[in-house]
Amino acid sequence: MFSLFRGAAAINAFALLIIIGFLVYNGAGAINWTFLSQAPRNSMTQGGIFPCIVGTFLLSFGAMLVAFPWGVATAIYLHEYARPGLAMRAIRLGINNLAGVPSVVFGLFGLAFFVTWCKLGVSVLSGVLTLGALILPVIIGTAEEALRSVPATYREASLGLGATKWQTIYRVVLPAAFPGMLTGSILGISRAAGETAAIMFTAAVFFTPNLPSSLFDPVMALPYHVYVLATAGTEIEVTRPLQYGTALILIALVFGMNLIAIIYRARLQRHP
Repeated sequence: MFSLFRGAAAINAFALLIIIGFLVYNGAGAINWTFLSQAPRNSMTQGGIFPCIVGTFLLSFGAMLVAFPWGVATAIYLHEYARPGLAMRAIRLGINNLAGVPSVVFGLFGLAFFVTWCKLGVSVLSGVLTLGALILPVIIGTAEEALRSVPATYREASLGLGATKWQTIYRVVLPAAFPGMLTGSILGISRAAGETAAIMFTAAVFFTPNLPSSLFDPVMALPYHVYVLATAGTEIEVTRPLQYGTALILIALVFGMNLIAIIYRARLQRHP
């Protein structure tokens, strides 16, 4: 059985290496300082992807700022305060169903609610809120599991010393569970950075040469830029190296953000 587990892990690692190797082979030649520091030009057949990098970072980081506090607060309520019953089961069923909803549905929801009804328009704010809703079920699930992993003796000792329930949660339970909660943020960043359908209706545009000056401006984003180059560009074959190079930068950006979160989580686990 352990050999089967090792084999499954090896297959996944081998597949990842193949994908990354394929992207490096086809896209590494397109990556240079111009590619990383300039905006696209000449119908996006030349220039770089700097606005896309900035837009992807803003959308991913903004989605985490929206979803992480909300998801942790929801997990605290579900695990520490909510009583078992019909309402509790309905809430959990809704969260589990949201986790399986396709991202294009979240994109259409964001278009109808944030862009049209709230009159936010196609903007960074609309994309951030839509991506925040998209990754919220993941944050809630991992945060609740982290709270569940804290031993009950921690709570009992704190309450026995005279602390209130909220003081126990805030000063004892949350610090112990926080490194595990960061796992949800890592998964959330990965999903938010790579989404296309959720932002193509709410935040991303085909082309804009300027960086956003406010939350109400549209942005370019790496996943949508790859989609545009591969499907709607004027010279798809000419931009093929740019497509692979953009995908490679997207993987590097996600890896970098994940690495920062992983290092921070490791430091918290060593020095809580």
